[in-house]
Amino acid sequence: MSKRKKTDAPVTPSPEAQARLREIYGEIMARNPEHDFVPTLDRVRDVCDLLGNPQNAYRSIHITGTNGKTSTARMIESLVSEHGLRTGRFTSPHLTSVTERIAIDGEPISVERFIETYDDVLPYIEMVDVRSQADGGPRLSFFEVLTVMAYAAFADTPIDVAIVEVGMGGTWDSTNVIDAEVAVITPISLDHTKWLGDTVRDIAIEKSGIIKDGATVVVSTQTEVADEEIAVVAGERGARLLREGQELSVSARTPAVGGQMMSLTTPAATYTDIYLPMFGEHQAHNALLALAAVETLMANGGALSGEIVEAGFANASSPGRLELVRSSPTIIVDAAHNPGGAEVLVDALEESFNFDRLIGVIGILADKDAESVLSVLEPVLAEIVVTTSSSVRSMEIEDLAELAREIFGEDRVHVEERLDNAIDLAGARAEYHDTIGVGTGTGVLVAGSVILAAEARILLGKE
Repeated sequence: MSKRKKTDAPVTPSPEAQARLREIYGEIMARNPEHDFVPTLDRVRDVCDLLGNPQNAYRSIHITGTNGKTSTARMIESLVSEHGLRTGRFTSPHLTSVTERIAIDGEPISVERFIETYDDVLPYIEMVDVRSQADGGPRLSFFEVLTVMAYAAFADTPIDVAIVEVGMGGTWDSTNVIDAEVAVITPISLDHTKWLGDTVRDIAIEKSGIIKDGATVVVSTQTEVADEEIAVVAGERGARLLREGQELSVSARTPAVGGQMMSLTTPAATYTDIYLPMFGEHQAHNALLALAAVETLMANGGALSGEIVEAGFANASSPGRLELVRSSPTIIVDAAHNPGGAEVLVDALEESFNFDRLIGVIGILADKDAESVLSVLEPVLAEIVVTTSSSVRSMEIEDLAELAREIFGEDRVHVEERLDNAIDLAGARAEYHDTIGVGTGTGVLVAGSVILAAEARILLGKE
């Protein structure tokens, strides 16, 4: 029988609480944005010291990589929850509300609890702001504040295990004040090059910074250069390496209705006929990392109960990741925002759906490799509707449209600045051709950025 904890049904916050949440969010947003950070842990470490180091009050798993972090985190959380333990999950960015970034027992922290936590930690944050500014530095950034809040909320609950996703990178990421027993590194590729370096080697070195002395490092299949750098850092830290393709493998996998069946092999056991309600081969590889991480934490590297593994994966979900949000016409939302994410998206679409004609609604942030993303998506999209999200970082729509025309040709590209109009246009064109049914014939894909995926989910009633 599953030991998964049950949480109370979410309570609709009062109008006053909702107004206060918006006010707090505005205050945090007024700080340095999460994608613009000063490479030091000093500010977060100083606030945590003043709070009594809440990040040391529970066991933890720390996750980095370029793609797959959030899905892996959610699977880890589900497996740990099946052991009857309280979990805290810190992931980013959010899809609907900033409260989603801090989850307790799989549910976003309540609006009231978010407000209480902010009010509790704000005096200490302001103390460190003053110190930093006196030394010529900045206030805590948006992401640093949320990191402090997450660690404080987890300790106050209290939780048993924290599953923490980096915001960006590793060594200098504000989450890295935590001393995690297990580090998980998902596939590394070029992304955030302005901040992390413009080679895979540089990025791998930065992301390997989450490895702590004596920890276990669970590593996905990597490029040779990334694998080498991870191994070097693991050796320097005296860490145990568990690598996909060596100690770990997806030994079998078959697409199934609503997801896939898989068999996963670790040094402890082979788990067969496990159902995962997520599409795409990449999710099976994320599941393998999650399983190895939880084996390490919960069983000291030994095998887990088959019942727990089955229930943990069956209960896992990852909103905004190849998510079917509507039928007639079929509309799929995905957070793919870089070439690596686009590649696994294309593979999953071809494997799990039988589209004859797929219309893309695409908006990409200006700091991303838009040309490569569009080039990867072009073979599977009959037409594309170029649009934009609410983010100030969005690529100018005409610049994106010009790129799209170069790749798709003039006749296959449409432009709609408003996302709702873009979805309506794509849906109308898809619906005109849809004579077969859900998952076949024609459909709409919304992709290109996490923010675009989030806003599409809200428009389509997935708030």
